[in-house]
Amino acid sequence: MKKAILTLSIAFVAAIGAFAQDNSTTPANPNAPEISFESDVIDYGTIEHNADGNRQFKFKNTGKEPLIITNCQGSCGCTVPTWPKEPIRPGASATIDVKYATDRVGSFEKTITVTSNAKTASKILRIKGVVKPDPSSTPATTTPAGH
Repeated sequence: MKKAILTLSIAFVAAIGAFAQDNSTTPANPNAPEISFESDVIDYGTIEHNADGNRQFKFKNTGKEPLIITNCQGSCGCTVPTWPKEPIRPGASATIDVKYATDRVGSFEKTITVTSNAKTASKILRIKGVVKPDPSSTPATTTPAGH
């Protein structure tokens, strides 16, 4: 009796495993949208304290169906992305705008995660650069008397 129950249990587990494998081989949609960025990195270079932190990632839908961006998330609160809320038709271009808080002195490297219905559902974009110190907070140098 124990052998029969054990055999049935093993057969049941094997059948579930085979069913799960069959569902995972569903082919991807060949017409799915594709998001193609001109560049996935924006280098701000060395910029002044409180300089304009706005930049744009330009992209194109190179797929055959409308592209829908469902979310863009910065890696911290100092990196704020905005993205098109309407579908981007095949062949059309658009931008994801990014604002970095340039009141933060020093080097930075941040990411923006783009989530969409594209063949690659998640895409990581990067921004990097260096913000110079605030000149008003730097102590003034003085020339010694007599020179």
